[in-house]
Amino acid sequence: MSSPMPKYRDAIIHEEKRDEVIIGEAVALSLRPTSFVLRGAGAAIDFLLYTAGYILLVILIFNLADALRLDGAMARALSIVGLVAAFVLVPTVVETLTRGKSLGKLAVGARIVRDDGGAIGFRHAFMRALTGMFEIYMTLGGGAAVIALLNSRSRRLGDLVAGTYSQNERVAAEVRPVYGVPVQLLDWSRTADVARMPDALARRTSQFLSQAGALTPQTRVRVAAELANEVSRYVSPIPPTDPELFLAAVAAVRRDRELGALELEKRGLERLAPALSGIPRGFPDRG
Repeated sequence: MSSPMPKYRDAIIHEEKRDEVIIGEAVALSLRPTSFVLRGAGAAIDFLLYTAGYILLVILIFNLADALRLDGAMARALSIVGLVAAFVLVPTVVETLTRGKSLGKLAVGARIVRDDGGAIGFRHAFMRALTGMFEIYMTLGGGAAVIALLNSRSRRLGDLVAGTYSQNERVAAEVRPVYGVPVQLLDWSRTADVARMPDALARRTSQFLSQAGALTPQTRVRVAAELANEVSRYVSPIPPTDPELFLAAVAAVRRDRELGALELEKRGLERLAPALSGIPRGFPDRG
């Protein structure tokens, strides 16, 4: 009973080797990028807002120039300063303070993040805003659209230079299914002994089963076989079945039996509640 299962050992030996970057229980980091259409919609909103702000700023500058009797060269210089402030400084400050957000991105549910998924800083926001002056405002978005269509994450030139991309944060909440004992192992589950398995190993097994769909086929086979070898030392009898089905059956049996034990304990406490909370006979009630 304590020896590893031959079938599971063979699954490890014959698994195809490959180079992978795996994190957290053999799960690859996977973040959902914002689609090209949503990025375009968010950029259009920001474009209109920043352009409107720049127009208002120019009107204010020329009114101020008339009031102060400034010459045309000074007014043009101030308008250039306003251009840089509206299209570089303000977007940089906004994205830095909001960690990758803006009004347009907020409207479409997007956030700018680093390539590793972390929050951006001032350097990333500044590089994006500076390149955005040329690829968005000077080409009316055409340059950014062409570059975004040529890569899988819809990244514009500013993202490529800064090492960022747009992450979609409006993803439907994941509802994890609750699995029962596989049909072919129902008879085995009625008499199986799984009570001695350590809690840490049981948690690793549950985590694998909940994340198995996100693994590559080769990694899924390997991790299932390795876990099955460990779990088989604490299970008796061992059913002749697939490693992942074996793990699912063991996890379901443990879950159902622990739930049954908790229900029995709860009913026992309910029966004892009057005696535990009541006042002993002949003892005065001082409450």
